[in-house]
Amino acid sequence: MEKLRTVIVDASDNHRNKLSQLIEGHTALQHEGSFRNAIHAKKESIDQIADIVFLDIEMPLINAFDLIDTFQGKPEIILLCDKADYAAKAFDYHITDYLLKPVSYDRFRKAVNRAKENLKLRADAEEKAHFFVKSNLRKVKINYCDIKWIEALGDYIKLVTQKSNHVVLSSMKAFEKELPAEHFIRIHKSYIININRVQNLNHAVVEVEGHQMPISRKRRSELMLALGL
Repeated sequence: MEKLRTVIVDASDNHRNKLSQLIEGHTALQHEGSFRNAIHAKKESIDQIADIVFLDIEMPLINAFDLIDTFQGKPEIILLCDKADYAAKAFDYHITDYLLKPVSYDRFRKAVNRAKENLKLRADAEEKAHFFVKSNLRKVKINYCDIKWIEALGDYIKLVTQKSNHVVLSSMKAFEKELPAEHFIRIHKSYIININRVQNLNHAVVEVEGHQMPISRKRRSELMLALGL
């Protein structure tokens, strides 16, 4: 099992040392580094290298919330403070947990377990957001949200996406089973569309990203229901 990269940002040498010991003694964590202030942490782009950040709120010059505002990555953030005054503000930042100093082993363990669960949920969601197809003798990653429509081409299908098109050996019926039903619907024997990309429609034609496709009579009511019309 791959360990979770963990970073500490805390102005107190004593607290950094105690947290380092807890992290190094945890089988699921890998200690990537400790920083005494937010300036050094920002310079090292900790949001890009860490899965979990233990972050002291009251640091000199730049506090925890100012540092979080600069993050581009999305690590699990566990805030540290010797008082509960910032708990409400922490809620607005969707913080993983809020630990009062000195940190007990039990609270540390619970916070890590919560971070692990959040990371797993995010990984599962990301895995469900895309799939791979074989196109032109290579495997291509396709994000479901990028698909505009799927078109039948004999023994093949054509995936029309935001960035490019891909011809894949598959039947429409087989491919339809692999698509999330809440976002895709078959409107004709030759077309499956992403309902989030529909622009216009009438009783016979639907327009998706500027491209018009026919709606079969038996599929019309199903499409209208999916669109909430």
